[in-house]
Amino acid sequence: MGEPVADMCDQLVKAVNVMMDAESSQIYRLEALKFCEEFKEKCSFCVPCGLQLADKTQTAVVRHFGLQILEHVIKFRWNNMPQQEKVQLKNCAMGLLSTGTYSILEEESHIKDVLSRIIVEMIKREWPQHWPDMLKEMEALTSVGEAQTELVMLILLRLAEDVITFRTLPTQRRRDIQQTLTQNMESIFSFLLAILQLHVDEYRKLKRIPGQELQAKAHCRVGVSTLNTLAGYIDWVALANITNDNCRLLEMLCLLLSETELQLEAAECLLIAISRKGKLEDRKPLMVLFDDVAMHYILSAAQPVGAGVVERHYTFLKRLCQVLCALGSQLCSLVGSDVEVEVPANLSKYTEAFLAFTTHPSQFLRSSTQITWGTLFRHEILSKDPVIIQMTIKYFRATMTNLVKTGFPSSNDSPSCEYSRHDFDSDEDFNSFFNSFRAQQGEVVRNACRIVPLEAFQIAAEWLQYQISAPIDIGTTVSKTAEGLCSILSPSVVQWDAMTFFTESVVGKIFKNVEDEKLPVDQGIELLQAVLNYNTQDPLILMHTDLQSLSPDLLWILFASITFEVVEESKAPRTRAVKNIRRHACSSIIKMSRDYPQFILPCFDMMYNHVKKLFSSEALLNMLEKCALMEALVLISNQFKDYNKQKHFLEELMATVVARWTSDEMRRVLWDPALFLDFVGADQLVAEGIEHTTGINRSRLSFCVYTILGVVKRARWPADLEEAKAGGFVVGYTPNGAPIYRNPCSAQVLALLPNLLALIRTHNSLFLPENMCRLSETFSKAYDMIEVEKNMVLGLPQPALDIYDPPVYKTHLERMQGFFCTLYDNCYHILGKAGLSLQQDFYTIEGLAEQIVGSVFVSLDNVPDHRLRTMLHILLSHYLLCPLLGPLFAYMLQRLNLRWQIINQRSTSCEENQEMLEEQLVRLLTREVLDLLTHACIMKKVPAPAGNKEDVDEEEMMSTESQAVAVSPAQPTGELTELGKCFLKHEDIYMTLLTISFTSLSWKDTSNCHRSASIVCWTLLRQVVGGNLLPEAVTWFYTSVLKGLQMHGQHEICNSALTQLALLMYENLRPRYMELRAVMTQIPNITHSSALDQYDQRLLEPSSAQRLGEKKRKDQFKKLIAGAVGKALAQQFKKEVHIRNLPSLFKKPKPEKRDILETSESGALAALFSPVVDDI
Repeated sequence: MGEPVADMCDQLVKAVNVMMDAESSQIYRLEALKFCEEFKEKCSFCVPCGLQLADKTQTAVVRHFGLQILEHVIKFRWNNMPQQEKVQLKNCAMGLLSTGTYSILEEESHIKDVLSRIIVEMIKREWPQHWPDMLKEMEALTSVGEAQTELVMLILLRLAEDVITFRTLPTQRRRDIQQTLTQNMESIFSFLLAILQLHVDEYRKLKRIPGQELQAKAHCRVGVSTLNTLAGYIDWVALANITNDNCRLLEMLCLLLSETELQLEAAECLLIAISRKGKLEDRKPLMVLFDDVAMHYILSAAQPVGAGVVERHYTFLKRLCQVLCALGSQLCSLVGSDVEVEVPANLSKYTEAFLAFTTHPSQFLRSSTQITWGTLFRHEILSKDPVIIQMTIKYFRATMTNLVKTGFPSSNDSPSCEYSRHDFDSDEDFNSFFNSFRAQQGEVVRNACRIVPLEAFQIAAEWLQYQISAPIDIGTTVSKTAEGLCSILSPSVVQWDAMTFFTESVVGKIFKNVEDEKLPVDQGIELLQAVLNYNTQDPLILMHTDLQSLSPDLLWILFASITFEVVEESKAPRTRAVKNIRRHACSSIIKMSRDYPQFILPCFDMMYNHVKKLFSSEALLNMLEKCALMEALVLISNQFKDYNKQKHFLEELMATVVARWTSDEMRRVLWDPALFLDFVGADQLVAEGIEHTTGINRSRLSFCVYTILGVVKRARWPADLEEAKAGGFVVGYTPNGAPIYRNPCSAQVLALLPNLLALIRTHNSLFLPENMCRLSETFSKAYDMIEVEKNMVLGLPQPALDIYDPPVYKTHLERMQGFFCTLYDNCYHILGKAGLSLQQDFYTIEGLAEQIVGSVFVSLDNVPDHRLRTMLHILLSHYLLCPLLGPLFAYMLQRLNLRWQIINQRSTSCEENQEMLEEQLVRLLTREVLDLLTHACIMKKVPAPAGNKEDVDEEEMMSTESQAVAVSPAQPTGELTELGKCFLKHEDIYMTLLTISFTSLSWKDTSNCHRSASIVCWTLLRQVVGGNLLPEAVTWFYTSVLKGLQMHGQHEICNSALTQLALLMYENLRPRYMELRAVMTQIPNITHSSALDQYDQRLLEPSSAQRLGEKKRKDQFKKLIAGAVGKALAQQFKKEVHIRNLPSLFKKPKPEKRDILETSESGALAALFSPVVDDI
């Protein structure tokens, strides 16, 4: 065979070189690849060729291919190889380990990797039954040299990954290997620690000797490899293995933190060890890391190493920070628990080290500490410790710096910038991160305020006083609005922004954590007066001075802010900062009116007169600002607690809106689509730069709708029943004694309702082809989604951060799109809130259902998905159309079926972005329908708390059972709501709900599929299982589940839910419906029905002695339907690897079954109850 092997090797070398040569043509490369693959599949002398190509004399790529041949043989031919060939191949592979590689520093990493894979593949097939001395042979190899030791480490690591992490073996093989590893873990750990100690000692000794640098580096490489292997085991072995020998492993890892070349890997091992869950008593030894020696090495390792950011050291600092976080988490779990762990004496040293990371220039490191600080400050015992109390004040001081938004990657104005360039790709990424980081800090500050509230208030007060007295620093980036104004990154702005956030977080908690008599009232009033006296015309600064207080003076300042302009009487568009000031002021007034209306009530007349004065000028306020002030007035009027007085006020407030909305002109506009388009100007050609004359019409129309919404949303009766009765709000009682209220706004709103319904009908009619033609070229895309919505649907990032605050210009088309979008949304919000607000006055309107059907349901076929989604979302919130949900679900089933069919059959000619947008909208619309169905019909039970369980991961990691089916509960927990029970009485509606639920299983949306399968389908179906379902319906339901498996079975979470659903259906319906067996026989790979017969027999004969347990029953059912499970494209043509089971080593003997009354060696059971008393 020598010559054929040599000839074939020559050809293979040429083929490999052609494949790897950059100069080769695509055709030659493909031919060479085909030749190599055919050789691996068909050649009978792969092993000798592989061994010859793997010889050290070959080039690295040829050696790698030779080793790949050997790996391929083991993976795909091992089961059919004679025992002698297996032994020969194993011996050759071990020979390659010992003599077939170059030295550790010379050998290529990919050669080491494939060589380790070869050994692991043999271990997975033969150990421990047929290769009992494997561990001894590996240990012997380490005495050959550093290269062999590194290979042994790679083998042990890959074995753990395949068996424990990736679970790439059959269950029995995995169980055998895992249990054998566990039994030998003590010796494995001793071996690993001995190797680590030996090579670290050699490395430390040789690195100081001139001329021994390469040898030292070799030992260092072994140390790194050993630490990586330890990391693969520490995650899952018993905690006792980690804490053995007085925590020798943890001690070694702490010592290695001082070695620059090994510290990163040591920190990763330490992090995994400290992050372990498990029983509290097992974790108690981890507290050794609070001892002086360990803490000294941790603190020393955190010291800076010269100027600039060294990437490896920065990564090490991240790991070390995580180590301290995990240590703090363990401390909080153990202190105060049943295992009686005392507060460490070194707590101050630990917290100082932790604070050093909180004050580090890296924003990422600062943010990494926040969760642990919050846990410490919330801890019942630790939060009262003097060390933590003192550290809380230091944390506040650090937060004052951390809240200031600095460190943009594109800047160089802070030490944080250089670190940010390592962590963030752009300023937008950093901005998004910082917003989340700031929210985290706010939560921690609020927790810390529970410990030292007065000190926190004092710090906030000092900061506020400093900002008021400090001159404004506009920095280098100035606003484009006017000369001398700040941009959003000006030093003064970021300082004011940080101070405001800190102060709000502190002040919001002081009232809850300080007794009334101890509140710093005088200092608070002094601060408030200082803010009121502060005067600036910079909009970005002014925005941060709008505090919510109960002072009448503040109301006037807020009114001034609502009408704020940088340039008086300016016709130019306002900047974003100016708009934010005005919105912030409106929001503050609404919040004050909502939260403290009783305090503002004395100022009501003064406030009302001022609002009327502001309303007298058309251009002074925009529509939203007017509506905000009206909402505030309505909120305060709820404090009248007098039905007639409030009704009279609302009539006066809404007089202008009612007159305009019910006028003949408005009626004609709202009832006729052509007149409506003309009224809003959508049928007119308008050039950019020219004012659109119909803009005032749109503004007035929107104002009417916003006002109706504001009144419906805010007008209420008193919460106290006695006050409501005294004020004339109660008109009767229900049969069960609940009061029936009347809303003072009912008369006005009901008078406006007909035109509102007409507007909804007209709006739906705008999408008809004859009305689409009326749009001018300028506004041909007026009904399209606005760009912000598109980006949100597609998950695209928002536009780049603009630090200069330019004026916000909008095109005529953008304004028109915004008008139609908000008008449509607000109409449905009014309709949705009307039922809750007006109650019986709304639901007793004559012909209400017909009126709603004649408006909301008109021309739905033409309404685009993004508009329909809005309607469904609002219905989900309010359930306005409960009587009409049946027809709505029937329509949505028809519509979604058509939409998904179009998506499945779509040609590639459609624009990619448009296609993605449409597809995603269909997904979101489907989710809205499913959400509506779920909330309307299913009352999901909250599982009972499991008590104060410890977070044990020991059993989870050591579990050898297949978890694919067991993820889902044995029975879904959902129950029908009252509305769902009503639907159950109407067969047509209920069948529609079932059809939607089961059809959605095979739509291309894994989220919908999982939700339907796990919550909806069985909850709905089991209500009718005992009824007279037609066999065709049962067959269709079951087939739908199998179609779902075909579509989504590649995703484990969907596979689990669908398998569980199929099992429930088959076990509950198969006894009554023989047709399900016919469906099962159509599943691929059920060529013989013996397994199915056996399963059915056990199912249909519950008393059968062969009745299986639930776990085995699930596994057997999974095998039956395996042919229906779809695979990912990448897996469909993948060659299967088959690993045979070996005789089990750990089979538990079954206990003998015998009659408990049978006499045993110790006497009969009856003897236990014998009246004879033994002698004492």
